[in-house]
Amino acid sequence: MTAGGDDSKARAALAKLCEMYWYPLYAYARRRGADPDDARDLTQGFLTSLLERRDFESLRRERGSFRAFLLASLKHFLANDAARRLTQKRGGGTVIFPLAFDDAEGRYSFEPAEPATPESLYERRWALMIIERVLAHLRQDWEGSGRGAEFDELKACLLGETPDGGYAAVAEKLNTTEGAVRTAVHRLRRKFQARLRHDIAETVADPAGVEDELNYLIRALNA
Repeated sequence: MTAGGDDSKARAALAKLCEMYWYPLYAYARRRGADPDDARDLTQGFLTSLLERRDFESLRRERGSFRAFLLASLKHFLANDAARRLTQKRGGGTVIFPLAFDDAEGRYSFEPAEPATPESLYERRWALMIIERVLAHLRQDWEGSGRGAEFDELKACLLGETPDGGYAAVAEKLNTTEGAVRTAVHRLRRKFQARLRHDIAETVADPAGVEDELNYLIRALNA
């Protein structure tokens, strides 16, 4: 993610990231007590404000990850109620980019019911969003070669879940050998790790921070 350079490119990159990762912001607003309509308006208003204020110019190396930048910016936005009302008035309800709010509350209904801070829910959902995007990308590749069903069988092994019957059961379903399944899982895991680092690299200002961000997200998932 670049901080300088051509403004239009930086703005487009920021808009793309916002489209990808808006849901953790929605979940944060809901866990803070906003009702579904308010959470939707706050999320859309915040992201619209982010682009209108050209805040992509603030994305410097010292800012660290886009994840942390977004959360800090949202907290500031929510705390400054007068500025929020002004932003909503100026925006006039204009939608700069479409967000799939229709299924937002359905997704939120599956969030853990046990007590969790808005911050911890945001971090966990951010990590899961990245993993979901990586899996979707990999499945698209496999579908392109007519192996979508095979990917679905191997995915559980990829994520560390042992299927009933182990690799032998997977091999039977795929009409292949257990050794072939182990090899396929190993190769898929390597592709998953490479793509995961690629996607994380898009959310950090400094490529050297990819490993730190990866470790942070793993901790968020295990919290």
